[in-house]
Amino acid sequence: MSHIPENVKKKYQSMEKSSKSPIEHECEVMNSIPGKLTGYDCKECLNRGNKYFVAGDYIVSRECDCMKIRRCQRNIEKSGLKELLNRCTFENFRTNEPWQKALKEKALQFLAEYKSKWFYVSGQVGGGKTHICTAISGKLLKSGIPVRYMLWRNESTKIKSVVNDKDEYERLLNPLRTTPVLYIDDFLKTNDEVDIRTGERYKKSPTSADLSVAWAIINYRYINSNLTTIISSERSIDDVIDCDEAVGSRIRERSKGYCPYISIDKSKNYRLR
Repeated sequence: MSHIPENVKKKYQSMEKSSKSPIEHECEVMNSIPGKLTGYDCKECLNRGNKYFVAGDYIVSRECDCMKIRRCQRNIEKSGLKELLNRCTFENFRTNEPWQKALKEKALQFLAEYKSKWFYVSGQVGGGKTHICTAISGKLLKSGIPVRYMLWRNESTKIKSVVNDKDEYERLLNPLRTTPVLYIDDFLKTNDEVDIRTGERYKKSPTSADLSVAWAIINYRYINSNLTTIISSERSIDDVIDCDEAVGSRIRERSKGYCPYISIDKSKNYRLR
């Protein structure tokens, strides 16, 4: 018993002086032994993750309520959104303008019935697309729903780089295809280019490799209708359809009713204020 804490040894030693049955004493002692779980300090289970109860002639174990909190914390860590979640909340989202208020209301409406639905917000740079999608994701994570974050350009570049390695390609794709909720940020993001004749800036079209990755993810999640997808993009759904009709039409169908568009207007770019 050298590994048992001193306070637990004393409980064993007091058994003869108590009216409790031996099994009740044993259960009490088991509940007194601290666990090794970290990240959240639970006074109920002492960080074991379970609590013990007497059921007739047996001692049974039940999961402690703190495990919901711990799973939520793990989901946040895995999501890739940890740094964004503290500042990109519904409470912090500005609604000074009617279009901002409408965007927030649409996001909250989606959140109330998110299961098997998609949310696609597009348009003006700096208009709050990432903020509102992160706020949705944060609410889901805090309710225990796993969410995976995909920053499009970063993740798609990794996937494209291993396209000739089938096993590695599938290893990178599968978590994005199968996660219960996927949040794609800056979908089909490309650099701007300048027309040398007119000097006008325009958005470069995604490559066939970009569209191949998009299809692999979007089509899988389209077919598996129980999966929820949240997407932010500078490209409207019509723009995506122009790039790839199969990808764009699937997004349009699944996000019907939840595809707010922030019209292009630099005054709506809060990063410039």
